[in-house]
Amino acid sequence: MKPVIIIGAPRSGTNMLRDVLTSFEGIATWPCDEINYIWRHGNVRFPSDELPVSKANESVKKYINKAFYKIAAKHNADIVVEKTCANSLRVPFVNEVLPDAKYIFIYRDGIDATGSAKLRWTAKLDIPYILEKVHFVPKTDLPYYGLRYLWARIYRFISREKRLAFWGPALEGMQNILKRHSLNEVCALQWQRCVEESEAAFSAMPEGKVLRVRYEDFVRQPGDELGRIFEFLGKQVNAEEILQAVIGVSSDSLGKGRSSLGEEEVAKLESLVGETLKRYDYL
Repeated sequence: MKPVIIIGAPRSGTNMLRDVLTSFEGIATWPCDEINYIWRHGNVRFPSDELPVSKANESVKKYINKAFYKIAAKHNADIVVEKTCANSLRVPFVNEVLPDAKYIFIYRDGIDATGSAKLRWTAKLDIPYILEKVHFVPKTDLPYYGLRYLWARIYRFISREKRLAFWGPALEGMQNILKRHSLNEVCALQWQRCVEESEAAFSAMPEGKVLRVRYEDFVRQPGDELGRIFEFLGKQVNAEEILQAVIGVSSDSLGKGRSSLGEEEVAKLESLVGETLKRYDYL
């Protein structure tokens, strides 16, 4: 079983990439959006998703590895793809748990991602989505998550911004960030921390361990980019299969996040996270 971990900030194309990859025979994943519950088992009360390597004890490693092998066995797969956006804050922890994993780091214009992420912070209750995830919550952790989820929904009704109490990767010091910044700024800071923490970890890894994928390149030239990914993974796939797999990939969302925010708000956000935007040629 070869684990392939997709790393990316929220709303950066991680779902799209996972779905394209797992459309191929021999590549499997979980039948739900993310498995942060599994990654955090044994550390459920840690105050953020930025789990240090020291939290990857033998019990945690065994539990998570067992979950991966269970998916591989169930689907007779030799590659298990996993995408949980919070992993972008704890790549060294993930690598300690799965030392043989390969990583696909997909990144996107942070302002576009911010405009999209804001919609998730203010989204209404999605019962089918919740039920998909509950199945993979460790039983001993259910009471904790149940109370957290209830509070998130109650908070949405009393919040001036009509937002959830929390959504997406939990940054260190998240409550202070939420108090000091607008919702748009919170989304931008989430994007920035996810990208910066991921890059810092990947820059220390040996060659051949990680492949960087620019979201904008993928949606414009999906066939070429997917071929590059399979070359990185060492999996033989013919050109016809690749073209069929990316037939639904569209570039229509490019620029939508920026447009929804408006010029004045974009300027503020570019000032806030500009250094990271420049590093990835988005500014």
